[in-house]
Amino acid sequence: MKVSELSRRTGVQVPLIKYYLREGMLPPGRATAANQADYGEDHVRRLRLIRTLIGTRGLSAGATKEVLDAITAGQEDLHQVLGIVLGVRPAKGTDLEPTPDAAPEASDSAPEGLAEARSLIGAMGWDVSPGNPATRTVAEVLAALDHLGAGIDWRSLLPYARLADDMAELDLRQLDGEGDPLAQAERAVLVTVLLEPVLLALRRLAQEDKSSRLFGGARAAGTDEA
Repeated sequence: MKVSELSRRTGVQVPLIKYYLREGMLPPGRATAANQADYGEDHVRRLRLIRTLIGTRGLSAGATKEVLDAITAGQEDLHQVLGIVLGVRPAKGTDLEPTPDAAPEASDSAPEGLAEARSLIGAMGWDVSPGNPATRTVAEVLAALDHLGAGIDWRSLLPYARLADDMAELDLRQLDGEGDPLAQAERAVLVTVLLEPVLLALRRLAQEDKSSRLFGGARAAGTDEA
């Protein structure tokens, strides 16, 4: 297909497609003339993946290129590809783990509640990178709960962490068996990014149901009838 058809199929404007081609994020098409090329279904899949990584996942163009470079290189380490999709970076130089050469003030960037977050991670036996941004999120929430006097500490989160562990097991089972690197990356984006709002929505629906049963009119009506 020509670039105009590729644009129509993917919803990506032609100038943006050309930008992705220049940056090496999209492989070149098969040249048919001096200024013309044909593109195939792999280009359609790649463009849809780029749109998802940048538009839905919110990755920068640079981080997106890291994922795509790993795929182009035939990277079979799905753990590495998945880590890039999740926004995990190597421990070196992260704001959670200052490098040995860092100035003393660098440790001030460590979030309050980090020790409690690490206690939770340790209790679960999770092997995670210090650069995982989710660690900071857990730390900040635990610190906020402490300031509010909510009586919720990292131990209170253990039942939720166990549920999350089960969900992660289910997620990763859906990735197993994919041999093609591009298919692996697409599947990783699907189960780690696109399903996140669905999981939150399902929780909200379940909360309403349980609230109705425990505190709502249905319970009161049942009591009256008894």
